[in-house]
Parts: sequence; structure tokens; C-alpha cells
Amino acid sequence: MKEKFKKTIGILLPLLLGVFLVYYAYNKFTPEQLDEMKSYFRNANYNYILISTFFSLVSLIARGYRWRYSLEHMGYFSPFKTNLAAVCIGYLMNLTIPRSGEVSRALIVKKYKDVPFDKAFGSIIAERVIDLVILLALMFTALLLQFDNLKTFLEQKIPVHKLILMGTTGVGILIALTLVFLYSKWRPVVIIKQKISGLIEGVLSVFRMPHKWAFLFYTAVIWIGYVLTFYFAVFAIKETSTISFGVVVTAFVVGSLAISFTNGGFGAFPLLISEILLLYSVPETAGTTFGWILWTSQTGLIILMGLLSFLLLPLLHRNK
Repeated sequence: MKEKFKKTIGILLPLLLGVFLVYYAYNKFTPEQLDEMKSYFRNANYNYILISTFFSLVSLIARGYRWRYSLEHMGYFSPFKTNLAAVCIGYLMNLTIPRSGEVSRALIVKKYKDVPFDKAFGSIIAERVIDLVILLALMFTALLLQFDNLKTFLEQKIPVHKLILMGTTGVGILIALTLVFLYSKWRPVVIIKQKISGLIEGVLSVFRMPHKWAFLFYTAVIWIGYVLTFYFAVFAIKETSTISFGVVVTAFVVGSLAISFTNGGFGAFPLLISEILLLYSVPETAGTTFGWILWTSQTGLIILMGLLSFLLLPLLHRNK
């Protein structure tokens, strides 16, 4: 009963958070601003959204193809069609229960291609670690590209003496945590060190696999596709079409974080995108509309591909 309650809360809380964020975002707009947003929706150039969606589909396909190299490295084979369907269903599942997509991917190749669950799940986690490293690199790139703007924003919002105090405190905490991590024998710290060691091993294993260059090539295709998905979408609305590529990368990173920590970014994605674009003089109504158009197009693609995969998987594997 207790376990069932935890699962229910785990499902409901992200959904309720998304509903709250939607309510919060729209409650602050006046009727005139809401009418302005409707105008943005009507007048948007959806040809650019189609191009954006195409690159999102390319990333999905590349992710499905890349997975075969992780599995082959461990001695298992799963064809592209099965991998792609598993990836699409995984994304669909993540819209309902956060992080459930990884489990469903592993279960699908176990059911249809007899790949042991733990091996399949481990390969997925290794992929996620690689993707996390790339996201962190993009965050660092965005920080470099937009350092002056972000610095000005922080100086306007937070007094200099507080920034210095926060920076000093942050460095002190970082040093303390590093020392604890390196020398502590406390069991929770030891467990964390073991987990991190395992993740590092998973990342390094990529460079030992026979087809590492193919794996890295498809990884590049996935992330270039993600960035181009965002880049072409900004041209759908006149007010966002003038932002620089550096701003696109910054907004992309913020949107990726919103998707990672919620049910596919429901509620959070448009809100955070509008807030970051507001720093670059994009009207809040235009930024919010852009966020919803992009989020809706990507979510629609995931739902369509996920449902098609649910229908086609049994047909592609009649013997199962």
C-alpha cells in the first residue's frame, strides 16, 4: 500500500506542477495580452515548425540507430526498427511518468529480442551519461557566449556585495564537498563514489567499443538535430526571429533542463523559455507563444511516433 502511494505521488506531483505552472503563467497576463498571444498563434509561420519537426525526427532516428552499437558492444543484437520503436515509446512514457521511458526501452528489447533487462538498461544509462556530458558542454558554451548579458542581468537583479558573498560561499561549499567526497568513509558517500565510478566507466566504455566513431557520429547527429530543431523554430514568430545563435543555444539549454526535470516540459518549458528570451528584449507574450508552439509540435511528434510504435511492434514481431 505504501509503495503504491509513492508511485501515485510520483505520477501526480509532476503533472500537478505542470498544471500549476500553466495557471501561473497565464494568470499574470491581461485580456489584451492573451489576445496578442492568440494573434501570434494565428500569424506564426508554421513552415518553419515543419522544418523544426523534421530535425527532431532525425534526432529520434539517430538515437534509435545509435543504440545498436551499445548493445552490440555487450554481445547482443537488436535491429534498428525495434530500437527506434523502443525509443519512441520511451519518450511517450516519459510524458506520463518521469524517467519511466528508460525502463520501458529495456523491457521492449528484452521482450522482443531477448536482451537481458540489466544489460539493456545499463546501455541506456551509459547513453544518458554521454548526453549529460554534452548538455553540460552546451551549458558552458552558452555561458561563454552570453557572459556579458548574464553578468548584466545578475548585477541588475542582485547587488554586487551579495554576488561576492554568494560566490565565496559557493566556493567554500564546493571545497568542503570535494574534501568530504575524497576522504570520507561514511557509507552514503562511499555509495555515491561507487555510482560515479560506474558512470565514468560507462562513459569510457564508449571509447573501447569497436564502432566508437559511428557511436560518436550518431551522438553528434542527435544533438545537432536538437539544436537545429530549436533554431528553425525561432523563425516562426517575427519577434523571436532576430535573436542570435548564442541566444538560441542559451534558450535551448534552458528548455532542455525544463524537459529533463518535468513531464516532458509540460508547463515549465514555455514559462522558462519566455523568461530567458525576456532578457533579450523579446516580449513575454511572444516568448510564451513561441515556447508553446515549439513544445506542442515536439510533444505531438512524440505522441504520434509513440502510438505508431505501439501499434507496429507486435506486427513487426509476430513470433513474439
